[in-house]
Amino acid sequence: MDSIIDVQRQTHEEIERFERALYTLLSRNTSTHEGKVQNEHRAAQVLDRISSRVVALNNLYDDKNAREQEINSLSTPPNQQNNLEEFYSRLSKIREHHSKYPDSVTGGFELELASLLEEPSQDDDDYEDEDPISLLFSGEEVYGKYLDLYANHTAYNNLKNIGKRPGYLQYLDLLLEAQNGPVHRELSQEARSTKDYEAYIMALHTYLLSFTKRTQPLGDFGLLQQEATVEFEKSWVAGELTDWKEENSNSKKTSVNGGTNSSGIWCSACQKYYSKQTVYDAHLTSKKHVKASVKQAQNSADTAPTNPNGLSTSTVSAPSNLSSLKTRLHNSALHTHLVTSLLVPLAGTLNDTKSNVERRFSLTAREREQELLEQAKPKTTSGSAAQNGPSGDGDEGEGEEEEEERIYNPLKLPLGWDGKPIPYWLYKLHGLGVEYRCEICSDFVYMGRKNFDRHFQESRHAFGMRALGLPNTKHFHEITKIEDALALAEKLKQEGKHEVFEQETMEELEDDEGNVYNRKTYEDLKKQGII
Repeated sequence: MDSIIDVQRQTHEEIERFERALYTLLSRNTSTHEGKVQNEHRAAQVLDRISSRVVALNNLYDDKNAREQEINSLSTPPNQQNNLEEFYSRLSKIREHHSKYPDSVTGGFELELASLLEEPSQDDDDYEDEDPISLLFSGEEVYGKYLDLYANHTAYNNLKNIGKRPGYLQYLDLLLEAQNGPVHRELSQEARSTKDYEAYIMALHTYLLSFTKRTQPLGDFGLLQQEATVEFEKSWVAGELTDWKEENSNSKKTSVNGGTNSSGIWCSACQKYYSKQTVYDAHLTSKKHVKASVKQAQNSADTAPTNPNGLSTSTVSAPSNLSSLKTRLHNSALHTHLVTSLLVPLAGTLNDTKSNVERRFSLTAREREQELLEQAKPKTTSGSAAQNGPSGDGDEGEGEEEEEERIYNPLKLPLGWDGKPIPYWLYKLHGLGVEYRCEICSDFVYMGRKNFDRHFQESRHAFGMRALGLPNTKHFHEITKIEDALALAEKLKQEGKHEVFEQETMEELEDDEGNVYNRKTYEDLKKQGII
C-alpha cells in the first residue's frame, strides 16, 4: 500500500499534467469538422479525469487521521534516531511486490496521457485504427454535421388530428419555427393532449439532447436543461401557459362531471372512452361489458352505482383519470418547452440538414453511388503536403500516383467493376459476409446468399453429385451435406420416384431418321440391328 503523502503528491502531479494536456488540445488548430469534434471529445475525457482526481484528492485531505498516522509512522522519537525498522519493512514490501509481478507496467499514466494527445497520422496507409468517435454518429448524421430526424418525422405523421401529413422538408421547417415560439404550436389542443404526442415529444427531446451532447461534449447541457425546467415550472404554476391551462381546465370539468368531452363518452366498467353515443349504447349488450360490470360490482360493492344512460356517477374512476390526464399534459408541456430550448441553438444545423436533403433529392442514382464510394475512401489531410513544402512538385505527383495505385482495403471487401473495393453498405446489403459451406463441393465456402444459390447449377456441385451417384435435380436443391443428400435419395426411392435414379430412361437419344428414344430402348434396338 502506497503512502498517503506519496499518493497526494502523485495526484497533484497528474492533475497538473492533465491541465497542460487540456491546454494542448484546446490550442490545436483544426480546419475540419471531424478534427474539431475529436479534440472536444478528448478534452471532455481529460476534464472527466481531472474531476475524478480532484474528488479523490479532496477525500484524502479530509481523512486527517490517516494522514496523521502516516506522519507519525515516518517520524522517530529523539532517543531512537537510528531505528530504521519502518524503512526496511516498507522496502521488503516493495521487493516482494516486484518479485511477485515482474512484468508489471510502470508507466501507465504516461501511456494514458500519450493516447489522449496522439494526433491521427497519415503515414501508415497499411493499417488505420477505427475512429471511436465516428461510432457515436449514424451514417445520416455524417459525424454530427446533420440531424437524423426520419424516425421522429414518422412518429409525427402517425399522430392523430394533425391535418395534412408534412413531408420531411416540411417537418424540418416546422422545427425551425421554434426560433419564433414554442415548437408545434400549430397543432390543436386535442392533438397535443394525446399519449402519442407525449411519447413523440419525449423521444424528440431525448434525441436532440443526445445529439447536442455528442456534437458539443464540453457544454454543460444538464445545467441548461435544469434551468429551463425551473423556468417552465414557474410559468406553469403562475398560469402563463394559456394553451395548456385552457385544455387542462376543460378536461377537468368534463372528466369530473362524467359527461362527453373531447375524448368521448366514459365507461367506468370498461375503463375507456367511446366516440359516439350510438357506439356506447351498442357496447352495453356485449359480453365484455357485462363481464366487466359484474367484476366492478363485486370489487366495489360500497361505491355508487352506474347511471344506466352511460354516464358514470362514481367518484373513484373520474379523479384518477383526471390525475393521469393532468400528468400527461404537464409532461407534454414540459418536454415541448425543453425541445424548444434545444432547437434554438441548433438552427444552423437544421438549415444545413435541410440543404443536404434537398441536394440529395436532386442527385441521380449514379451520383449517389459515386458519393457513397467517395465517403468510403480513407480521408487524407494536407498536413503531409505542407511538410513537404512547395518544392518537389514532381515527387508529390509521383506520391499521388502511388496512393492511387495502392488499394486501401482493410476489411478485405470484394472488388467492384472499377477494381476498387465495393462500399461496406453494399457488402452488408448483399450479405457477402455470411459464409455458406457445401460438403458436396468438398467443403467449399460460398460468400453471400446469391453465390450460394447459383452454385447448385455450376459444374463443381454437379461433379460432386455425380460422384455420389445422384442426379443434380431440383429435389436436391439447398442440400449441402452428403448424409442429407443420401437420405433424401432413399426417401424419394421409397416414395416411388424412380425417375430420379433411372438415368437410362432420363437420357434421350436420336437415330439417323430423327426418331427419339431413351437410352435403354435405343441400345436394345441398336443391338438387334433395327436402327
